[in-house]
Amino acid sequence: MNAAEQVTNPESATKIAAIVNLFKRQFPDVKANLKPWTNDPDTLEWVDPYSIDMGFNLPAGHTLVQLRMHDNRLIGIEASCFGPFGSQRWRFSTIGDWTFLGNTPPPAGFQSKLKQTFHEIFQLYNAASE
Repeated sequence: MNAAEQVTNPESATKIAAIVNLFKRQFPDVKANLKPWTNDPDTLEWVDPYSIDMGFNLPAGHTLVQLRMHDNRLIGIEASCFGPFGSQRWRFSTIGDWTFLGNTPPPAGFQSKLKQTFHEIFQLYNAASE
């Protein structure tokens, strides 16, 4: 579900803003999109109501980041990067072995920065419950 629609209280707004700031720290020129999904019936049929979805215009391409939640706890992050004509360049999941898959994986330096950002997002969501 669009991150903008998941803002239901000050705590959720603060966490989403913190995620954007984590990305900006690693990728200073990043632009965030807190509404990556359109609200048409076909799209809404496939949207996970328990995820927090946001898009980022990263150096590697347009990247959809989906935070998978369960009982207000972050259980995984998935990312998919798309080129200018909608073709998928790579995908990544924290569920499993944290590897990049696809025809055009990003350079190693980018991979390290993205993984670091995802570690920090896990700390943001799950530190209080550990």
